[in-house]
Amino acid sequence: MPGVLSVVGTPIGNLEDASPRVRRVLGEADAVLCEDTRVTGRLMSAFGISARLERCDENVMDARIAGVLERVAAGERVAFVSDAGMPGVSDPGQRLVDAALDAGLPVEVIPGPSAVTCALVASGLASEHFFFEGFLPRKRGAQLARLAELALVPGTLVVYESPRRVAETLANVAEAMPRRRAALVRELTKLHEEVVRGEAAELAELIAARDELRGECVIVISAPTEEELAARRAAAAGSERTLAEEIAAGLEAGEPKSALAKRLAKSFSLPRAEVYDAVVAAASA
Repeated sequence: MPGVLSVVGTPIGNLEDASPRVRRVLGEADAVLCEDTRVTGRLMSAFGISARLERCDENVMDARIAGVLERVAAGERVAFVSDAGMPGVSDPGQRLVDAALDAGLPVEVIPGPSAVTCALVASGLASEHFFFEGFLPRKRGAQLARLAELALVPGTLVVYESPRRVAETLANVAEAMPRRRAALVRELTKLHEEVVRGEAAELAELIAARDELRGECVIVISAPTEEELAARRAAAAGSERTLAEEIAAGLEAGEPKSALAKRLAKSFSLPRAEVYDAVVAAASA
């Protein structure tokens, strides 16, 4: 009989958020795959669990998948965790789950905290419809281009950001989406958890004036009004650029080729490899 791949959500700050099922599954696992064995080792120690930890992060994931599937097929329970939160959400673990399901192997998800939903609720902004972006491009030009695309999403936006870049990102949000309300949520579930709300521009000024922030940050941006959405759609229809024009603009702005291909593949609903080839060709021309 095959074993099982257990995708385990772990605490994002407060260890009391780990359910009895999380602790049991981690304790029963033949091996625990993780991003950083030191981080997960501290978690296991806090739970009083002695586990075989194996590194399985973005850099080695593709090389490890086949071996992991063989072990599950042979009857092992293999647990997969990220450093914190729900694996597979803005996380390379998605590729492992996809491969296991394609191979017809059992996959179970052990629910746990997620910064996406926690921040969305903590922001107090409407959550009937929302879109999780993950991390935005780092360079200003590429980030503003992506924010312009996201401005057309008819729902609340959730973005991850590092404390070092959050003030600059909020300023870009204010430029791309004037008069939108936003919330900065940081240190979720920890002692110094904080939610700061306001219009994007005033929030950007407030955060820029503060001392350096600590802790991972989540930015939540309110949904557009019907009037704003209609105006943006009309403007986009009147100034729509071709893929070649978008590639040229992105390269001129200094956007990395891989990031540009990923962004435009989303925008034009095209295979990423196809767009990347077009980007490389344009860059070499």
